[in-house]
Amino acid sequence: MSKGRLIVFSAPSGCGKGTMLAEILKDEGFYLSVSATTRLPREGETDGVNYYFLTKEEFEQKISENRFFEYACYCGNYYGTLLSEVDDKLEEGKNVILEIEVQGAMKIRQLRPDALFVFVIPPSVRELERRLRKRGTETDEVIAKRVAAAVEELKYAPKYDYIIVNDALEDAVSDFRAVIKAESLRTEYAAEILDEVINNA
Repeated sequence: MSKGRLIVFSAPSGCGKGTMLAEILKDEGFYLSVSATTRLPREGETDGVNYYFLTKEEFEQKISENRFFEYACYCGNYYGTLLSEVDDKLEEGKNVILEIEVQGAMKIRQLRPDALFVFVIPPSVRELERRLRKRGTETDEVIAKRVAAAVEELKYAPKYDYIIVNDALEDAVSDFRAVIKAESLRTEYAAEILDEVINNA
């Protein structure tokens, strides 16, 4: 059985990455690593499904125990990926998706340069702000902070392997699947296929 691929998936808040991932994860070959965070759950979010919701003290305890693959502080809250969420699933042949912000992604770029890095962007910053307001879950002040943070995050996009514009959901998901397909055909990942062809000549 082939080992799975580690996929780093980043996008500014409001880009619709959650909706995209819901479509992508309909394919059983993908597993979404559940991140840990110290932020409060939003309406409809479930502990252990959307995030592992931890107190600041619990999160910092896990940091001291070296139980994180990566972690970062974003907008006043910790976010991190637990080691237990990654390696076991890769060995099972699953493509593990890490939905993380750019600080964590850059750490993983150093730790795991073999990972695939995908950055999702909105069609425009104005559209991003419209989507955040449509949620109706945050104050104008928080929205302004998120938009400002998004502008800074977008500067990291060139450091990723692929950029996908999430304008129409169906097109964005199709682009993601095209990226995964193209990657599977790269010479270093198609070695097993090549060996089979040569050995059966």
